Amino acid sequence: MDRVRVTWKRLLPLGLTLFILLVFATIPLYVRPYLVILLTTVLMYITLTLSWAIFSGPTRYISLASSAFFGLGVYVSAVLGQALPLPVVIAFGGLVSFILALFMGLLTLRLRGMYFIIFTFGVSELIRHFLLWWETNMKGTVGRLVVSIDQTTVYYIMLAIFVVALATAHLLRRSKFGLALRSIGEYEEAALHIGINVTNLKTITFAISAFFMGAAGAIMATRWTYIDPSIAFNPLFSFMPVLMAIFGGIGQLYGPILGATIFALLEEVLITEFPYYYMLLFGIILIAVILFLPSGLVGLIKRR
Repeated sequence: MDRVRVTWKRLLPLGLTLFILLVFATIPLYVRPYLVILLTTVLMYITLTLSWAIFSGPTRYISLASSAFFGLGVYVSAVLGQALPLPVVIAFGGLVSFILALFMGLLTLRLRGMYFIIFTFGVSELIRHFLLWWETNMKGTVGRLVVSIDQTTVYYIMLAIFVVALATAHLLRRSKFGLALRSIGEYEEAALHIGINVTNLKTITFAISAFFMGAAGAIMATRWTYIDPSIAFNPLFSFMPVLMAIFGGIGQLYGPILGATIFALLEEVLITEFPYYYMLLFGIILIAVILFLPSGLVGLIKRR
């Protein structure tokens, strides 16, 4: 009986995940185009939040560099979209973000606490303002046109990126590297003393999470006819994944996914119904979650 119960507990999450993915894969066949566009945005936020949680969840290093990686993917798509096939552009967008994260990791992952937070956000703003200066002073124009593709194709590619990110997060969480990352989050000095190469492990994981953000930016750019540094490197892309992960709860893999889904749909409703007050309402909701649900929705589900 105990063996059957253990097997059931293992198969139930897998079966539920496969069923949800099957539903998402068939949704464009029977819904309106508006819902496909909305679900693409939801998948984008889920991917950004899950990618953020791959590194920041176990290590407890709060990164605000998401907009830098996402924006680089957007600009790679704008620059190379007319010259290369779409899959190559997406892979290249992820690779550029991966390389940037490697350099950032080698430079900043020796920092901790608020110093790391400030530095990662500063890098995002530095890239945004540098591109704005470059386009204004060197090109004489700001922004670029982007090759657009149909919304259904964007949806399916975004879904594929999410599935790969989810599989990566799951495998990493169950591996010895995931255990090492959690030990870094619990007590980094102890992890260092037992022989874990702390800097290299943090840097590689940081770069892996950045790859999916860059790939998401590369495909999402095709939804927009025009992009500029303010659109591509919007600071909200740095803050929203953090807020969504906190709202859902970082303790379990489904927490960031759940938080990103609810927050993304809530954002759509608030922007539509309260366009001038939605950020204020977001702040109130976040304060309420921190005060009454410090472990996020995951903590509430566990208690229930």
